[in-house]
Amino acid sequence: MDRRTFLATGCASALVPTAGLAMPQPPARGEPFRLAYAPHFGMFGQHAKEFADQLQFAADEGFRAWEDNGMARREEVTQTALAKKMEQCGIRMGVFVAHGDFDKPTFASGDGAMRERVLADLKKATEVAKRVNARWCTVVPGAIDPRQDAGYQFSNCVDLLKRCCEVIEQAKSDLVMVLEPLNFRDHPGLLLTKIAQGFAICRAVGSPHCKILDDLYHQQITEGNLIPNLDRAWDEIAYFQVGDNPGRHEPGTGEINFRNVFRHLHGKGFTGIVGMEHGNAESGKEGEKKLIAAYRDADRW
Repeated sequence: MDRRTFLATGCASALVPTAGLAMPQPPARGEPFRLAYAPHFGMFGQHAKEFADQLQFAADEGFRAWEDNGMARREEVTQTALAKKMEQCGIRMGVFVAHGDFDKPTFASGDGAMRERVLADLKKATEVAKRVNARWCTVVPGAIDPRQDAGYQFSNCVDLLKRCCEVIEQAKSDLVMVLEPLNFRDHPGLLLTKIAQGFAICRAVGSPHCKILDDLYHQQITEGNLIPNLDRAWDEIAYFQVGDNPGRHEPGTGEINFRNVFRHLHGKGFTGIVGMEHGNAESGKEGEKKLIAAYRDADRW
């Protein structure tokens, strides 16, 4: 076919409606999403002030998961009350932060004092997880140690993670540490930055208690190639978080095609949690409504 014929037929076909490609209508308010998207406290703070009311609002909008980075720092009575409310709402608890250090080489150095601090944090995390019915906790393995070769840092990190897994096993817990690679722009100098690196670490640890948290916002900045990377590392990924780039806001505000990503996760049979690890693009109640609408739009295909 020559170019003139191609253009003619192409223009003609563009005028003919294509059957079967119409997007499904958005579901009614309150209908569960296809994936378990997890908001956090403050995301719907204009619609509900108290924590329990925010959980109820989210459930009424169709969300069936929640995450709270600061859960481990809350009073035990608060943790217990939030767990009870989540159970009443049919909401699963997502990640909370068990250990995160952005300045010190906590995992890379092999330092004994740092190791003991990490292990104490993991012991506490097993107790919090039981209290709030959490299956996953976030671990950020700290900064690089510029005085050591990368191979020794890798080995130190793996050894400490194995010790962390032992702490979890001794607590008779099913808790899974999810290691989060973070981007070089927002968090320069960290040990863990890429999905393939996290994959290698988890394979070396060799425990069901040590997996990857694939935050697509961070990985879009660091390396892109989101779907191929999650496919390659699939067996070692236990949790996802999202945020569009640039801006770190809800889907549709940046460059990531979240509808395709979510369709892919759903097609792979993912039944875990997708944390909404981002801010609201717009403030006020209208901004919160637009955020919910953005997830409804990205969740239909």
